Amino acid sequence: MFYSLFVMLAGCNSEKSNIALGTLERDRISHTATVNEVIISLPVKQGSKVLKGTVLVEFDSTLQSALVKEAKAEVQQAKANLDKAKNGARDEELSAAKAEVEGAKARVIKSDANYKRSQKLAKENLISQAMMDNATASRDENIAQLNRVSEHLSELVNGTRIEDLLIAEAILETKIALLATQQKKLDDLTITAKRTGILDSLPWNLGERVTAGSPVAIVLAGEAPYARVYIPQPYRVHVKAGETLPVLVDGLTEPIQGRVRWVSLEPAFTPYYALNQSERSNLMYLAEVLLPQNMSQLPSGIPAQVVLPTLPVH
Repeated sequence: MFYSLFVMLAGCNSEKSNIALGTLERDRISHTATVNEVIISLPVKQGSKVLKGTVLVEFDSTLQSALVKEAKAEVQQAKANLDKAKNGARDEELSAAKAEVEGAKARVIKSDANYKRSQKLAKENLISQAMMDNATASRDENIAQLNRVSEHLSELVNGTRIEDLLIAEAILETKIALLATQQKKLDDLTITAKRTGILDSLPWNLGERVTAGSPVAIVLAGEAPYARVYIPQPYRVHVKAGETLPVLVDGLTEPIQGRVRWVSLEPAFTPYYALNQSERSNLMYLAEVLLPQNMSQLPSGIPAQVVLPTLPVH
């Protein structure tokens, strides 16, 4: 394609060298699928003008919505745990813990008395060794139970350790980050236009399961097109971004004043180091000349010519 265009440029330059040939184009924005899901809605028809934020494609969000709800529940749970760690134990919990300690003390006193009585009877050979072992085990078990409930009461009275608070805060931050991730995945199931333009193509049909990474909507962005042209090397230094140049469009009798928005720093064809001085004029530099907003009705692909500044006479 570049070779044929080069030939055209050469032919044109022989007639009028200050003309840069090209076509009208628009930025091509490809919206891709992020997951393997089924398309459930295509609300905009191909060829329609779309504004930024317009919904182009919707995927089935049943599974992802459930994951978002699960993540929200985990965040609420983590918040509750953190609040509990900050607020400490309630009066009811303290009263219950104190009652457990008192009950454990009573069981220790009872089992200790039974142990001492059994020990005395064992010395007189009035009970078996098995009965003595049971009394010892019961006493030790009740002592251990008393220690456990006493430690629990001390924990409630002293409050949560700073390390536990930091752990609870870290868990909450993790859950919030996971929720943001799941919400982003849910939002990505609704494809919206990122720029105002024309919906050029919808490669997939309604009801199809799209593979992740596949383009699902192509938007030709911009209110008006721009002329993508190739500037001959002798004119490159005289064309700068921001200046105004006349643009001739096939089918229109009057030139359009366009603004140069970009000029390539490197030639589009043969590298400069492969050319001698007499061949350098054949180098071509790609440039983009933006048309005014009132030219938004012009279609892409139409041949266009940009009139370049006249070269100074040496």
